[in-house]
Amino acid sequence: MTSDAVATAPLETGTDVVPSIIAWRDVIRIGLIGGAIALYLCLVGIVPVFHQRQLIAGVITLGQVALFGSMALPGAFAARKATTLRDALLMGAVAGLITGLAVTLLVVVGSVVDLRVMFLNASPELYSMLTMGMGTAGAWIPAVEGVLLGALAAGIGQLPDRIRSPLVRGLLAVLVVGLFAGLLRAPLLSAGLGSLSAVLFTSDGLTVVGAVLVFSVVVLGRIVRQRVGVAARVAALPDERRQQLRIPAIAGLVAIVLILPLLLGPFFAQVIALVALYILMAFGLNITLGLAGLLDLGFVAFFAVGAYTVGLFTSTAEYGLLDIPFWLAVPFAMLFAAIFGAILGLPILSIRGDYLAIATLGFGEIIRLLAGSNLLLPLLGGPRGIINIPKPFEVSSTSFFSGPSQIYYIALAFAVVVAFIAWRLRNGRIGRAWIAIREDEDVAEAVGINLIQTKLLAYVLGAAFAGLGGAVFAGLVGSIFPSSINLFVSINVAAIVIVGGMGSIPGVALGALFLIGIPELFREFADYRYLFYGMALIGMMLFRPEGIWPSGIARRELHAEDESQVILAGDTTPITRGRMS
Repeated sequence: MTSDAVATAPLETGTDVVPSIIAWRDVIRIGLIGGAIALYLCLVGIVPVFHQRQLIAGVITLGQVALFGSMALPGAFAARKATTLRDALLMGAVAGLITGLAVTLLVVVGSVVDLRVMFLNASPELYSMLTMGMGTAGAWIPAVEGVLLGALAAGIGQLPDRIRSPLVRGLLAVLVVGLFAGLLRAPLLSAGLGSLSAVLFTSDGLTVVGAVLVFSVVVLGRIVRQRVGVAARVAALPDERRQQLRIPAIAGLVAIVLILPLLLGPFFAQVIALVALYILMAFGLNITLGLAGLLDLGFVAFFAVGAYTVGLFTSTAEYGLLDIPFWLAVPFAMLFAAIFGAILGLPILSIRGDYLAIATLGFGEIIRLLAGSNLLLPLLGGPRGIINIPKPFEVSSTSFFSGPSQIYYIALAFAVVVAFIAWRLRNGRIGRAWIAIREDEDVAEAVGINLIQTKLLAYVLGAAFAGLGGAVFAGLVGSIFPSSINLFVSINVAAIVIVGGMGSIPGVALGALFLIGIPELFREFADYRYLFYGMALIGMMLFRPEGIWPSGIARRELHAEDESQVILAGDTTPITRGRMS
């Protein structure tokens, strides 16, 4: 044997053994993490509370879905460490087993020690649910479930994409439709489709037939789309032809947006009206934060100025001053909010970074305290607020336009106008100046940009649009109280801009839909909806930091390293992670 062969043989042996050891260590770690998640879901109350809600009537509950999901996901992640189907199934089963054993341990320990001293949800009812009613004698059941679900998830992960994708999408569709069964059932009943509703839904979940129908429709639709190759055909079309196809697609989307209140029930109409209102405010902050990079945590102050201005000018109650129509008060709301923005902006816009956020946060709290204080009680009503603010359009109570649909269309119309203004500004000279300031203030000043003047313009415009949002809010609710002015309004609007994609107009709209609309639909789980909200935000920042629909500049900034590595490797194909705005 040559010296080269002697030197190489141990390395080959090492490469056969060491990766398997590392892989199994990762599998054990994944299983332990899954076990910790399963215990958390049980002890925090998610599994027992959600167990009261049927997903598929008589078959599975939401609590079981949460528990089974915590067992299946470790198996799917563990299978990624395998190179063969046999190893994938084995690793998935082991990861699921470890997760299941954690739940088994909870049942065993809970039967001996009263865990309710520390965990209120560690009750006999929970243990009975985890063991299918068998109590301590069925403590082995979670471990067996973990093995089966882990192996099943690992097996699904090894399927070809043409099979795996329809299956996963079908299961997710059943989960989503079953989760919102109560909300989807109401529009069907109001539309006179009671027979269809009876086939698909029970009072609190899907029927078995409904689940099969939803799963089948989604799976078949995905298979047909794969066979036809719609995405590939569209990608192969010339640019001019693709531009032509966008017109009917956009027209269809606009039509759907316009008829949403007609298709959905009153609860959905209220939710989408709130989403439209936040879209309007987020478009304003998108100028301040998304383009100019000025983190304004006192955004709610300008919102309050606009709302109180409309209240004072239009209210027919005690604190109303002028009793003028809503539409005449809106320009004053924007004007006063812009003036307040200028008053605040002049002394603090020389501050940078976190200090600017702290200063604006303080201003927002000052406005909130003043609105509820005795100092302005004769003017603003203090804690009693201002009531009897009329709707923008006075119509009969039986009219479709009398409810939240009226505010939905008004907020949507204002949002379109604000989006158009923001789009024109972003593509103009002032927009490029804002972006330059956001990237590096020193360099921007060096090339001749007046920092204070340019930043003040962004701040005043953002404040004016926040005042417009406050005016629409006052018309939606019909009153304004100091309790409506809280920090969470500013945080929600800032989160919409960041999660949607800073500087991206379509991204802001999607951000409002995901961060405002979806949590509102989970109001039946009020104790836990903000837990899922926070988890979604963390996941977003970890896996898609550029946002749901990032602007081209943000995408290039966050993936500059990826692009440079591709170029160094000799591949000049552009990185397509994320969409261009």
